[in-house]
Amino acid sequence: MRENPNTLPSSTNNLMHFLWINRKSILVFSSAAMVISAVVAFLLPPLYLSTAIVFPAATGSVSFSEQRNAKAGTMDFGEEEQAEQLVQILQSSQIRDKIIQEFNLFQHYRIDANATNKNYRINEAYNNHISFSRTRYGSIRVDVLDENPKKAAKIANKIIDLIDTVKNDMIFERTRPAFKVNERKLIQMKKDRDVILKKLDSLADLGVIALDVRSNLFQAYVDAKNPKDREELKKKIDINMKYGAMYDGLEYMRNEKIVKIEDFNVSYEQAESDANTKFNHKFVVERAVEADKKDQPKRLIIILVTTISSLIFAVFALLFWEKYKELKSM
Repeated sequence: MRENPNTLPSSTNNLMHFLWINRKSILVFSSAAMVISAVVAFLLPPLYLSTAIVFPAATGSVSFSEQRNAKAGTMDFGEEEQAEQLVQILQSSQIRDKIIQEFNLFQHYRIDANATNKNYRINEAYNNHISFSRTRYGSIRVDVLDENPKKAAKIANKIIDLIDTVKNDMIFERTRPAFKVNERKLIQMKKDRDVILKKLDSLADLGVIALDVRSNLFQAYVDAKNPKDREELKKKIDINMKYGAMYDGLEYMRNEKIVKIEDFNVSYEQAESDANTKFNHKFVVERAVEADKKDQPKRLIIILVTTISSLIFAVFALLFWEKYKELKSM
């Protein structure tokens, strides 16, 4: 019995024979796919790539204590933990929203700002054009693709400039309450000290003197020859005998309060620095520059991949069709 040449091949020779018989269909389909992919590839707008590279800083705080931050210095590069934190900040909505607003990306990416799914579309476009990644050296790479090479460089540079702004805002939001608590406590301690000083001044106006000087009054009273002087010294002694203990207690409280204020000033200055100082949290290794050659699309790759894919698809489609006809005839 003569074998049907269009039946499903079961060996390499039969497969080659099957492909040869159907070569025209396969070539027509692949050629059409190649032409269409070429047209589409050349219709795609060119995208230019601008790249900025930064290293995270190890610490972002000025220490007022010898024990604090003894290991990390402000001139040290950050490690893996700081790099991961920096990537998370770069991917945050704070930076994304600022970039979208400043560069009017709704209009730039041709997205209707009044559409119901505008946020989804702008975020998708943003993620397709802007990406962040860690390099094997521990640095952070910021890549921006755009049809306008100048805008791509501007966006990349603005993103790395926003790192300090966003992180300082986050630190401020966290440290500001602690600073306010320290500030209120310091103000209250100074008020308490001033109340004590005011009472001491009132007693001093009455003639009460410090303990180390008070003992001299008795010797002065004994040595006084003039009755008038003795009478005046007697009054001072009586006043100091009456209010001396109170004066000594207030003087002790004043000294204690002054020591506490001096010790607390370290904590207050640290909290004030953490809340109000604007730190640089990155080392800029390379700022983005305007690209002079497109990065995408890779037109030749698009055409080759599409053509090969269509060729494979055509072969499998024909095999499936022949198998279907064979089963149907049975």
